[in-house]
Amino acid sequence: MEQNKDYQILLYYCYAKIDNPEEYREQHHLFCVENNIRGRIIISDEGLNGTVSGLREDCQKYMDYIHADPRFAKTEFKIDSHEAHAFTKIHVRYKPEIVHSSLRHLDPNVKTGKHLEPEEFKKLKDQEDVVILDVRSNYEHELGRFKNALTLDIDNFRDFPEKVKELEHLKNKKVLTYCTGGIKCEKASAFLLEQGFEDVYQLHGGIIKYGMEAGGEDFEGKCYVFDNRIAVEVNKVNPTIVSRCHICDTPSDRMVNCANPTCNIHVPICEKCGWEMEGACSIECKENPEKRPYDGTGYYQKKTNGYNPYKGLQRKPNKEQIQKLHGESNHSCV
Repeated sequence: MEQNKDYQILLYYCYAKIDNPEEYREQHHLFCVENNIRGRIIISDEGLNGTVSGLREDCQKYMDYIHADPRFAKTEFKIDSHEAHAFTKIHVRYKPEIVHSSLRHLDPNVKTGKHLEPEEFKKLKDQEDVVILDVRSNYEHELGRFKNALTLDIDNFRDFPEKVKELEHLKNKKVLTYCTGGIKCEKASAFLLEQGFEDVYQLHGGIIKYGMEAGGEDFEGKCYVFDNRIAVEVNKVNPTIVSRCHICDTPSDRMVNCANPTCNIHVPICEKCGWEMEGACSIECKENPEKRPYDGTGYYQKKTNGYNPYKGLQRKPNKEQIQKLHGESNHSCV
């Protein structure tokens, strides 16, 4: 059934030195536009990180494009099937880090935690001397996490180094780190090693790969993802719901953006409360005059009128590219 879906979603990262990241960002952006790839991509001196979507054949071209570059030949893609694009636009941006960590001095290619394949992680995670450490932010692990995992009270990954001070008592344990796709663990496990933790591991490919290759056993709840799907199922063995409705506290893994755009908090809200509160997370937000109309999803599509995928490119599109853009503009975004 999955193979019959026309689109794919690719999740990937690669730590590799890029000498001219701004120039490469330009080339990368143009390739995506010309091959109808949409999503969010970060280019940095230290590598690249992205989540993109496209037709199967376009995604294959994109993966071939990445792998053809010797710097990124080792890039591993987590591939999921989908019925449509998971993004409406393409954004390729330069940033100092491919994931904001405040740990720019660490190079995962030099030293990082031992990589565990999903089945290895599955066998090791329940041993007595093991601690499973979730290195993601609050809104992510509140929606879903591994059974018995230790979670950290952080709003952003850049807060991780400060929280490690609270883990000193675990230095004699095997520490198994995990995140969505593996990228945060590269820096997190490297930092733990730097701070004197000796037995540090990371789930290679993250939660997404664990779900695909090991059935997702003992991952409780859903996995938060950074595309239009918002949350995806991982566990095909013993699934459960761990998140609770922000309004009534009943079990719910239905993620909603508050209808008040000045709040826009992203929390679980059950369907009943969603309609009763008109998509708002509180009475104050419900009564806000700027509240957006609620359609039952809690997802508010940004307007794409006048969207120009060539925006951000230094070079001007040629005549053929302009004609292609105008031809595609007559079709609504999928």
